[in-house]
Amino acid sequence: MRAPLIRIMLFVIATTLACNDAMALKRSSDADFKASSSLRYEVVRMLAHAREDFTEGLEICDGAMLESTGLYGLSALIRKRIDDGAVLQRRPLPAAVFGEGITCSGGHVYQLTWHEQLAVVYDARDFTPQRVLHYEGEGWGLTHDARHLIMSDGSATLRFRDPDDFHVVRSIEVRDGDTPVTRLNELEYARGLIFANIWQTDRVAVIDPADGVVRAWLDLGALSARFDKPANWSASDDVLNGIAYDAPRDLFYFTGKRWPALFELRLHGLPKPSRQPH
Repeated sequence: MRAPLIRIMLFVIATTLACNDAMALKRSSDADFKASSSLRYEVVRMLAHAREDFTEGLEICDGAMLESTGLYGLSALIRKRIDDGAVLQRRPLPAAVFGEGITCSGGHVYQLTWHEQLAVVYDARDFTPQRVLHYEGEGWGLTHDARHLIMSDGSATLRFRDPDDFHVVRSIEVRDGDTPVTRLNELEYARGLIFANIWQTDRVAVIDPADGVVRAWLDLGALSARFDKPANWSASDDVLNGIAYDAPRDLFYFTGKRWPALFELRLHGLPKPSRQPH
């Protein structure tokens, strides 16, 4: 009887480990989030998004959607029409460069790279490269407030950088209660708050830029159920990533890496920032 018992125990252990791996991709449903506010949303429209675009950055600039895509040999800076996803302009990156977050500020588009430690600055009108800025560590997400660029690197730290030379002006640690929130990815600054995708989850953290406190969570796990998954869908790679804000209409846009859809949402119950960041 010992051999069957051992086989049963090994099966239970293997099954438990497999379940743990699967649940690691569903932390948004079961984690003990401490922020008191959970946001509500309504889907206004589901729009087209190119299935091949591995979204790393998303932002509205001058009425069009800018998107930075990743993967070596496929990375690009793209300008799209919002309503139908039509490509209006595309600038490929060199094959040895992995594109990451972008933001549009002061007539320029800033595009991060993953391991290359380079931020490329383009003319926002025609994507002409103007200069290259340098930083240490990895580049993940990028957004901006009225004065600074705001950058993530996959940790719990957000760095506020000078747009001229990219030096770090200040930094904040993002926390939910006393717990650091790591894997901060794509960013968007809207209504005085920072919105951050948490890599490999369906959650978006709504962060106070003054002190890094998570003021609310947005659970978007239901969005991916609204479209059919292709045969080569990867739950670990094709994850929620990409946030853009249309300020005049007070609408948010969300998509994911290689998602076939872009969602236009209206959010309800957004908190106000505690104070204006210095």
